[in-house]
Amino acid sequence: MPAPIIYVDADACPVKAEVEKVAERHGVVVTYVSNGGLRPSRDPMIRNVVVSKGADAADDWIVENASANDVVVTADIPLAARTVALGAHVVGPTGRPFTTETIGMAVAMRDLKQHLRETGESRGFNAAFTPQDRSRFLGELDRILRRALKSVTPD
Repeated sequence: MPAPIIYVDADACPVKAEVEKVAERHGVVVTYVSNGGLRPSRDPMIRNVVVSKGADAADDWIVENASANDVVVTADIPLAARTVALGAHVVGPTGRPFTTETIGMAVAMRDLKQHLRETGESRGFNAAFTPQDRSRFLGELDRILRRALKSVTPD
């Protein structure tokens, strides 16, 4: 199994610096996927992929390129579900891991919240991103990446 790659759903991702910090520590390639607005990097371990402005173009690119044991960083629940199904390790920017055991409930809660917003029962405010979220993300990404690297078989 090849070394894992970190794929980041980069549009509005608040933890890019944290991703780079953990990836650098472990010598892992990071691929940011976005509809645009990515800052170029001179670091050869950082790749930027700009996709068309289509609704799910970044999500589709990640699903087409990610493999089992890669790491995906996203707050997008449908993308998380699609990449968990590939066997990828998936974590949200708040440090919430998405696994085969937890993704079903995450999808159900997302659908319920969307229904409540559509019917006017909820205004759909998202909680603010906190320093605790950032810290939890750092720890969880490091844990997930260590697990992914352990399952790499030497060539």
